[in-house]
Amino acid sequence: MMGATAASPLIAFIGTTPNIGTTTAAFAAAYRMAQTSGRQAIYLCLHLKSAKIHRYIGINHPAVTLDKLRPELKSGSLTAEKLQRAAHAVKELPNLHVLFGNLVRDQAEFFTPEEAAHLLDVASQAYAFVIADVGAYWDNAATVCALTRANTRIVVTTGALSHFQEDGGRWIRQVSPLFGLIPEQYDTLVLHYPWQTGGYRMKEICKEMGTGKLAELRLSDSLFTQLDSGTYGEWLKDNPAGQQAMKEAADEMLARHQIRSVYPAMKVQPWYRKLLSHRNGARS
Repeated sequence: MMGATAASPLIAFIGTTPNIGTTTAAFAAAYRMAQTSGRQAIYLCLHLKSAKIHRYIGINHPAVTLDKLRPELKSGSLTAEKLQRAAHAVKELPNLHVLFGNLVRDQAEFFTPEEAAHLLDVASQAYAFVIADVGAYWDNAATVCALTRANTRIVVTTGALSHFQEDGGRWIRQVSPLFGLIPEQYDTLVLHYPWQTGGYRMKEICKEMGTGKLAELRLSDSLFTQLDSGTYGEWLKDNPAGQQAMKEAADEMLARHQIRSVYPAMKVQPWYRKLLSHRNGARS
C-alpha cells in the first residue's frame, strides 16, 4: 500500500463522560470517511484501560493490540509497514484499518508521550487520515498527545446536564487549557438515546462548553444489539440507519481536510464499471 504524506490529518474524539458512546461515534465517523473517500485510513483505539472496538466488530481475541507494539514504540522502531501489518482490515470496508487498544491494563501508566507521538507520526505516514479515539480521561499520555497534535478535536457528549456541564466543564474548560487547548478549538457531537426525553439542545450545550457545533447522532436499540453481537461493521454497511450514521460529520471532516475520493464521480455509472472491468480483464 502506498503511504500517505506526513501531513495526513489527525482527527481525535474525546468524550466528556465514560461509556456514553464515544467509540461508537468515532468508529462510525472513520467508517463513513473511509467509505466516502475510498482512501486508506486507520482508526487508532487509544483507550489504555477500556478498549471496546474489537468486540463491537466481532474480533473477540485480536492477534495484535496496542500493548503488543510497546517494544517498537518504546524503541522508536515502528515503521509504516509494521503498523499496516499490525492493524486489522475491517471486513466490510478493507480500506479502513483498526489498531485495537491496550488490553493489558497494568501497562496503561507506563505508556509515554514519546511512544504516543511515535505511533501518531507513523500512522500519519502510512495512511491518508487518522482517527484517534481517546475515550474520556485526560490522565494518560495517549489522550494528551493525541489532542494536542490533532488537526480536528471532537468532543462527544449528550443532552444530560451532568455530562456537558459538569464533566464537559471539568475537562474541556478547566483541564484542556492546561495543555494549551481552549474550548473554541473543539467541535461538538451530541448523542441521543432512544429512551431519552427532553434534554438540552446543541446550541445550549455548545454555549455552556464554549465549543463549536458539528453534528448529532441518534442511537437506537438495534444499534446497541449490533454492538453486543459484534456486528457493528455490518450495521454501518447494510442497515438503512447505519448507512446514514455520522454521514454529516464525515462529510464535514472530508471537506475541511480536503480529502477527496480516489475514484472519479462517474464510477457510479454502470457503463463506467463495465469499462473498468474490461480494462482490468485486459491487463490480467
